[in-house]
Amino acid sequence: MSLPRRKMLGVLLCSAIVAGCEREGQHRAETMIADTVAAHATSVWPALPPALPVDPALEARITGLMAQMSIEEKVGQLIQAEIKYTTPEDVRKYHLGSVLNGGGTYPNNDKFATPEDWLALSEAYFAASMDTSDGGVAIPIIWGSDAVHGHNNIVGATLFPHNIGLGAARDPDLIRRIGVATAREVAVTGIDWTFAPTVAVVRDDRWGRTYESYSEDPAVVKAYAEAMVKGLQGEKNDSDFLRGEHLVATAKHFVGDGGTTRGIDRGDNQVPERELAKVHGAGYLGALPAGVQTVMASFNSWNGEPLHGHKHLLTDVLKARLGFDGFVVGDWNGHRFVPGCTLDSCAAAINAGLDMFMVPSDWKKLYENTLAQASRGEIRPERLNDAVRRILRVKIRAGLFEHERPLAGRSGILGSAEHRALAREAVRKSLVLLKNNNNLLPLAPAQNVLVAGDGAHNLSKQSGGWTISWQGTGNTREDFPGATTIFEGIQALVEAAGGEAVLSERGGFSRATFTSGDGPDVAIVVFGEAPYAEWHGDLASLEYQLGSHSDLALLQALRKQGIPVVSIFLSGRPLWVNKELNASDAFVAAWLPGSEGVGVADVLFTSPEGERPYRFSGTLPFSWPHYVHQTVLNPYHAAYAPLFPLGYGLQDGAQSLVSNTLSEDGETYSDGALEDAWLMVSRPRSPWKLLIAEEQREPVAVTGNRSSSGPDTNITVAAIDWESQEDARQIRWKGLRPGAVRLAAESPQDLSRYLKERAALTLDVRVDRTPEHAVRAGIDCGAGCAAELPLQSALAKLQPGNWSKVSIDLQCFVAGGADFSRVSAALSITSEGALALAVANVKYVPGAADSAMISCEG
Repeated sequence: MSLPRRKMLGVLLCSAIVAGCEREGQHRAETMIADTVAAHATSVWPALPPALPVDPALEARITGLMAQMSIEEKVGQLIQAEIKYTTPEDVRKYHLGSVLNGGGTYPNNDKFATPEDWLALSEAYFAASMDTSDGGVAIPIIWGSDAVHGHNNIVGATLFPHNIGLGAARDPDLIRRIGVATAREVAVTGIDWTFAPTVAVVRDDRWGRTYESYSEDPAVVKAYAEAMVKGLQGEKNDSDFLRGEHLVATAKHFVGDGGTTRGIDRGDNQVPERELAKVHGAGYLGALPAGVQTVMASFNSWNGEPLHGHKHLLTDVLKARLGFDGFVVGDWNGHRFVPGCTLDSCAAAINAGLDMFMVPSDWKKLYENTLAQASRGEIRPERLNDAVRRILRVKIRAGLFEHERPLAGRSGILGSAEHRALAREAVRKSLVLLKNNNNLLPLAPAQNVLVAGDGAHNLSKQSGGWTISWQGTGNTREDFPGATTIFEGIQALVEAAGGEAVLSERGGFSRATFTSGDGPDVAIVVFGEAPYAEWHGDLASLEYQLGSHSDLALLQALRKQGIPVVSIFLSGRPLWVNKELNASDAFVAAWLPGSEGVGVADVLFTSPEGERPYRFSGTLPFSWPHYVHQTVLNPYHAAYAPLFPLGYGLQDGAQSLVSNTLSEDGETYSDGALEDAWLMVSRPRSPWKLLIAEEQREPVAVTGNRSSSGPDTNITVAAIDWESQEDARQIRWKGLRPGAVRLAAESPQDLSRYLKERAALTLDVRVDRTPEHAVRAGIDCGAGCAAELPLQSALAKLQPGNWSKVSIDLQCFVAGGADFSRVSAALSITSEGALALAVANVKYVPGAADSAMISCEG
C-alpha cells in the first residue's frame, strides 16, 4: 500500500470510529493531497489565458464589497441550499450565496407551479438577499437549475433532444441556437444560472448518464461545449454577455465523470493524467475559452482521490493552468465523500479549491461548521477571500446587482412556436438510420400505417430523465401541454396525405382496424428504455430488455404476418439489439427526442407528391456494439470492432451494412467472467419488478417513490436515501397479516450459471424494527417450485439502525428445492408479523458463496 493510500485509510477509519478526530482527519486529508500533487504533472494540460481580461474596475468593486463583509457574510456566499429547505428569511439571515431547485423540486412543492410562481419565489429570494436591515452588505443571490435539455423542470417548456441525440446531428450552430432558446425560457422564470452543459466523454456505455454526453469523440464534445456555452451566455466580447436574455452556464462535471471503471456513476476514473487531460478534459478546452463562468466539481474520483477534495485538479489545473477565473460549485452533497469530511463539515473541500458547497437540506450545520473553521484558520483567510471574490466576480459580470431581467414574466416565450420548431429541427437531425432493407424508408404517407410499441404515444419515454421530475417518471400526457408524441406526429402527417395511422400499443389489429377493411401496409414500432437519471440508469449489461424481450416478441409477431416493420428505438445509449435488428426491416436510433415527436415523422415519410423535404442526416455519436460484452467500445482502442462505427449513419439510397442474421448470442460476460446479476440496484433491474404480494390478493406493483398494499397499507414500500438519492427501499409490515415483497420477472429466468460460479445472494440491510415473528427469504421457480430460508435470527443479530451486508449461499435455496434454470422470483422477503427494514443493492455475486453469512451448513 502506498503512503497516500495508507493515509486515506487512516482518515476513513478515524472518521468512522472516533467522532472527535474530525480536525485530525481533515489535516491528514489535506496532507495526503499535498503529498500526491508532487506526482501530478500540470504540463500535460494546455496553458490557457483567462477567457476575459482582468477588469480593474470590476476587481476594485469586489474589493470594496469584501472590505464591508463580515466573515459570516463571506461564509454565507459559500452555501447553496435547495428551495425545498430554504426560505427567503433564511437567505436574509444567513446571507446565502445561492439556492437551487433539484430535479423534481418546484415552488410551493407544486409540480404545476406556473412561470409566475417561479418568478415570484425568485423575486422573494432576491429581495431577501438585498435586505440590509441587519447592517449587512447587499449581495444578490444566484439561483441555479438543471436546465439540461430545455427548461425541463417546468410544465409547458420546450424539451430538446438529450445531448446524445444532439451529438448525432453534428451541427454546432444548432447547439448554439438551442442554448439561446433555453436561456430565454429559463429567464422567463427569473432563474439566473443553469447547470449545463455536461461535457463528459463516455468510455463505458453502461454509465447511467451516457445520454448527457454529446459523444465518445472528444473533438465533438469540445466543439459542442463551446457552442452551448456561447448560446447560453452569449459571446464573451458582446455587450450582452451574461446579461439580458442570457444565463450563467456551467461546465460539468470536472473531471473524468464519463470514464469511471465499469461505467459506475460516481465511481473511480483510473487513467494516467495525460489521458485525463486529452480525453476527459476536451470539453473544458471548448467551454473555458468561450467564457463559461462556473464549473461543477464531479462526484467521481481520479485514481482513488475524490474530485471535491482534489487540490491539484481544482486549483493547480483548472484555476491556474487552464486560467479559470469563475467559481467552482460542488455537486449534490458531493463534499461528503472527501476523506475526513462529513455532510455538515468539510474544510478540506474549500481548501482544495471548491468555492461553493451544494448542500440541499443540511446547509445550516455546514454553514455553522464552515464559519467556525474559517474563524479558527482551518480554512485559510486567503482561500476564503478567493472563493468569495470568484463568486462576486460572476454575480457582477452577470448583472445580478442591477437586477435587469427583461424577459422575466414575459408570456409567449416558454414553449413558444419558434422554440418548438427549433426542437423539431433538432429531432430530425438527431435520427440515425442504422438499417434500411430494400430502401423501405422513406415511406409513402398515403398508406395504412399501424403504430405500435409502448413508446409510440408516451411523452415520458421519448423525453427520458431530467424531465419535470428527476428520473423523468410519474408524468402523464397532461404534463406536456403543446408537445406531440411520435404517434401524434405520424398520424397528422399520414392523415394529411390521405392515409390512415392507427395506434395499437401491442400490435393487434383486425379487419375493422382500418376504415378500408384492409390490414396495415407497414408497422412502425416505437420502443426502448424507460426513463432514468444518474446512477439509477447504470447497467450491468448492455443487452436490451435482458431476460424479457417483450419488444422483440412484438416485432417478430408482426414480421410473421408479412408486415414490413420499421423500428424506432428510444434509448440513452447504444445497446446490444442484434435480435431486434434481425426482426426489423428498417431500424432508426431516435435517442431521447424530447417534446417534439413530430420531428420523427418528418423524416420517415415523403411528401404526398413523393418528394423529400427532410432526409436522414444523423450519424452515430457513439460506436454501436456488435457483441454484448463490448461495453467499452471506442475507436481509439486496438480491438475496435463495432457493429456500427462512430460516425455511421445511412443516407438516402445507401445499402444497409447488416443482414437479418446477426449473432444473437446474448451472454452478458466477456472472457468467461460472469458479471454480478443486478436484481435491485437503486431501482429494480430488468427483467425484475418489485411487487407486494399477499395471499388471496392481487400483487401490487411498486411504482414511483411509494406504494402500499390495499387501503389498510399492511405493507408499504418507499424509496429512501442511503448513500445517494433514492438508492434504497424502506419496507414496513404492520403485521395485520403475512405478506411478502418480491423481485419477480414476467417470464422464468435461467440463472443456473450462478450456481456453477459459487454465487451468493447479497444485499445491504438496515433493520429499523427488530422482528418478533418469522421472517423468510425465498426464491420462486413456478408452480410447486420454491425454497424459503429462515431469516429472523440473522436480522435479529444486526445492529438496529445501522446498515449491514447480508449474504446467502445460493446452494441453500437449491437444497430447499429451488430450480435456478427457471427462476420467477429472484428474492422474496416474507414476514409473519410487524417488521421494518431498509434494503439496497440486491445482487447475485459470483464467487461470494464461500464467505456468505448464511451457508448451507449454518
